[in-house]
Amino acid sequence: MKKRSYYILGLFVFLLASCSEKNGGNVLFQENGTDWSKKGEASWTFDGNELTGSPIAGGTGFVMTHESYSDFELQLEFMPDDKVNSGVFVRCRDYEISNTDCYEFNIWDRNPNQTYRTGGIVTRASPMAQVETNNKWSTYRIKCEKNHIRAWVDGILTADIENDELVEGYIGLQAADSGQVKFRNVKLMALGSE
Repeated sequence: MKKRSYYILGLFVFLLASCSEKNGGNVLFQENGTDWSKKGEASWTFDGNELTGSPIAGGTGFVMTHESYSDFELQLEFMPDDKVNSGVFVRCRDYEISNTDCYEFNIWDRNPNQTYRTGGIVTRASPMAQVETNNKWSTYRIKCEKNHIRAWVDGILTADIENDELVEGYIGLQAADSGQVKFRNVKLMALGSE
């Protein structure tokens, strides 16, 4: 009976993975993955399934996907300390991070310019709500569907804009200035056009 239960469980896991793959779901920024690269002045290390970014000498560094994405939902967990300036960059035109050539979803509770603190889209939208994220695991959910861009931090809607500037691009994670930020369970689901 136990063998049959393990067989059924294995089949269920396989089918679940197959469905996820067919729907465009995949995990990004995995250890030893060949679908992303490091760039800039930050150290990026793994401890278990956690990716830690630590800026070097006040610099800025990032990791970025090799593949470009257009319509998707991105979910991830992050834990910044109270010093780091971080963010999630999506639809980046080039293989660089920029708040003008990417949508930058900020991770920086202590930003001197609170207009673009955690939850905001830098240069495009102030956060609709303030969510404290320092020194604890929080979640980001980012949905880009055509020109409709939304973000939730810990389940709270923080950004909701319509913007036609960027329709497709790379996805990146940033570590800047000082301190450190951790990321885990970075998952992307492609959205099909209906």
